[in-house]
Amino acid sequence: MELNGIKPAAGAKHAKRRVGRGIGSGLGKTAGRGHKGQKSRAGGFHKVGFEGGQMPLQRRLPKRGFKSHLLKFNAEVTLASLEQLGLAEVDVLALKQAGLVAQIAKVVKVVKSGEITKAVKLTGIGATAGAKAAIEAAGGSVA
Repeated sequence: MELNGIKPAAGAKHAKRRVGRGIGSGLGKTAGRGHKGQKSRAGGFHKVGFEGGQMPLQRRLPKRGFKSHLLKFNAEVTLASLEQLGLAEVDVLALKQAGLVAQIAKVVKVVKSGEITKAVKLTGIGATAGAKAAIEAAGGSVA
């Protein structure tokens, strides 16, 4: 193989459409743009969602809801995952090292999903009322 013998794969390259080059080309006169109107003009286009001056859909619908930018710092842990973890004392750092919560997480809360049988002491971690009752029933504590 030589450098002068290298070619692109068959069908990878194709000739650019040359418009406005006479009747015989099939793309003469209006150059495939049809007759008149905004789309036929040079630079004549509009932004996405433009409805010809009519109030666009995204402005006709009411604004609704709000998503806090602080949500990314919150994380949830289930009782089932605490059971699998198998540690006697659990804090945020232990959960991060186990990969149960994201490294960015600051506030962690235990939710009641699944069962727990081992006694677990939570430090610096919140728990829902149901989760707290289940942890304390298993002989653990929430601090």
